[in-house]
Amino acid sequence: MKKYFVLCSLLLLAALLPLHAQRFAYVDTEYILSKMPEYQSAQDQLNKLSEGWQAEVEGLLNESEQLYKKYQAEKVMLSEAMQAQREEEIMRKEESAKVLQQKYFGRDGELLRKQQELIKPIQDKVYQAVKDLSTEDGYTIVFDTAGGANVLYANPKNDKSDAVLKKMGYSN
Repeated sequence: MKKYFVLCSLLLLAALLPLHAQRFAYVDTEYILSKMPEYQSAQDQLNKLSEGWQAEVEGLLNESEQLYKKYQAEKVMLSEAMQAQREEEIMRKEESAKVLQQKYFGRDGELLRKQQELIKPIQDKVYQAVKDLSTEDGYTIVFDTAGGANVLYANPKNDKSDAVLKKMGYSN
């Protein structure tokens, strides 16, 4: 019985040793990106584009609203043919605003493409630095605490965000 207990204990210890040997760390990619000037520049470019496109869409919507108000004021004086023509004109203007909005802000819109063009290379750079740091320092898993990940507690000594910044050549 004693041999059986010792054997089970050794097997349990052998099974738990690899778990104990694993090293974990975490980074905050939002913090890292906020310290990178090229990310801030890319965000500024995206914001300017977005604001311009939004103004263009709102301009078309305002035009259609003005046409509608004018139509409402003149409706009683217009023939049925003229009413139909004005209604069609208003609907075309609204439709063109929707099409433009979809073109800029839709699922495959210009804004998404521009984000991919400007932000993805920066994110790839961060990912590569995290990967390199993980390999060099022997971390099995690196968590990202950005965006409210489900990490209830993290010891600050395991935060490697500044190490990632240093690896990419930025000071914290």
